[in-house]
Amino acid sequence: MERFLERLIYASRWLLAPIYFGMSIALLALAIKFFQEAFHILLSVIAVEEPNLVLSILTLIDLVLVGSLLVMVMISGYENSVSRLEVADETERLSWLGKLDTGSLKTKVSASIVAISAIHLLKVFMNAEHIDNAKIMWSIVLHLTFVVSALIMAVIDKTTRHYHGEHPSPGEENP
Repeated sequence: MERFLERLIYASRWLLAPIYFGMSIALLALAIKFFQEAFHILLSVIAVEEPNLVLSILTLIDLVLVGSLLVMVMISGYENSVSRLEVADETERLSWLGKLDTGSLKTKVSASIVAISAIHLLKVFMNAEHIDNAKIMWSIVLHLTFVVSALIMAVIDKTTRHYHGEHPSPGEENP
């Protein structure tokens, strides 16, 4: 009975597979939004003022960062929790594939969130004359919270790796 339960629990990891597939649907939605925004920028590029163009481009960069974050979480999460990915063509294999454990994935996700937050903060600053000072202050506080959290996660990951005698793989040295 115990062996059966252990196999059942281990097999239940496959319940995550549809969730990771769902993330690919979210990525598709993000891609549609990206091209919608890019099309809107192209249509209004002549009439739009430079600061507004920069804000629109920052929105595109923000969408790209979120998309990259989705891909990283989707692929490495699947590999870490469900099954190894068999990529037929070795030239198409991503350099980080198989190298991100859950600790380094959390660190990379945190760093991505900090980058996304920085873009939002830059948007706030570029539009500061139309934004309440309290909202600006809370945007800064939130961003600094993300920065501190990311630093703490990186230190914890590095400490636990050092404590367990693990050494980062090449390309994984700077989380």
